[in-house]
Amino acid sequence: MRALVLLSGGLDSLLAARLLMEQGIEVVGVSFESPFFDAARAAEGAEELGIELVVVDLTDELLDVIEAPKYGFGRNMNPCIDCHALMVRKASELMRKLDASFVATGEVVGQRPKSQMRYGLQAVERESGLKGYLIRPLSAKLLEPTIPEQEGWVDRSRLLGLHGRTRKPQMELAARYGITRYESPAGGCLLTDENYARVARDLRDHEGLNAETIGLLSLGRQFRLSDNARLTVGRNHSENEQLFSLKPPGAFYLKVLGRKGPVGVLTGTPTEDDERLAASVVARYADTGEDDTVTVEVQSGSSSHTVDVAPMSTREVRRLAI
Repeated sequence: MRALVLLSGGLDSLLAARLLMEQGIEVVGVSFESPFFDAARAAEGAEELGIELVVVDLTDELLDVIEAPKYGFGRNMNPCIDCHALMVRKASELMRKLDASFVATGEVVGQRPKSQMRYGLQAVERESGLKGYLIRPLSAKLLEPTIPEQEGWVDRSRLLGLHGRTRKPQMELAARYGITRYESPAGGCLLTDENYARVARDLRDHEGLNAETIGLLSLGRQFRLSDNARLTVGRNHSENEQLFSLKPPGAFYLKVLGRKGPVGVLTGTPTEDDERLAASVVARYADTGEDDTVTVEVQSGSSSHTVDVAPMSTREVRRLAI
């Protein structure tokens, strides 16, 4: 018997896998990558369990989900129910390819608001197309028996009935199994972070989310210059290098000539006024004085030109900051 277990790197998913392995079931881990989370901690967890890990890139499908999630967002910009359903649906496709019989997750009834309430768990199963073949080993005794349990592939009596936010039973079980490496319960999705969600929402509402520009959101200072123009300004040498490497299609790169300072990346469909605003913001963070007039190089593709501007005032910079 083979099962696919969604691994996040968190303790719950590792325990779900271990409970199935304890019954002699072969487990293959499945994890997902996107601009908002990666599979690094899941890889550590799979290594600790000694199981194979399959990593799936979820970027394109997840960006579509974020545009209009059927079940809405959590506290910030995290469409958790829709995202979990997407993950389980992708796992169901792998299930057939890898000759597995069912999919399991580490979800616990009532542990998280919305996504792990009974309504959320039922929605994930329904939307994923895996009704009857999706098992939650940590809370199985509180849920309707699945086909793997009814058919005797999984011994229901050896599964758990965990409920709520307490972590004590999981910690005790981890100690019993000797599991020591796992991610904290807070998780690692950038969309749950208030500051990141704010700038991501701005991009979605004005320009739309795409794989090329989404990488800018976790870098530098973010400014909304107009409905059609957005500016990202590096905060240090490392971020400047990363901004140069991203190269979103149609982006303008700005740098003050003859002065130490940051790189600015202007995206959208900026006007000449937007371009001057961007140059003035970049000058504000360069090695300049308030009364200076500086020359800013604006480069797009193989063409470039210069703009002479004064550094923007601190008050105006704050007004434009996202």
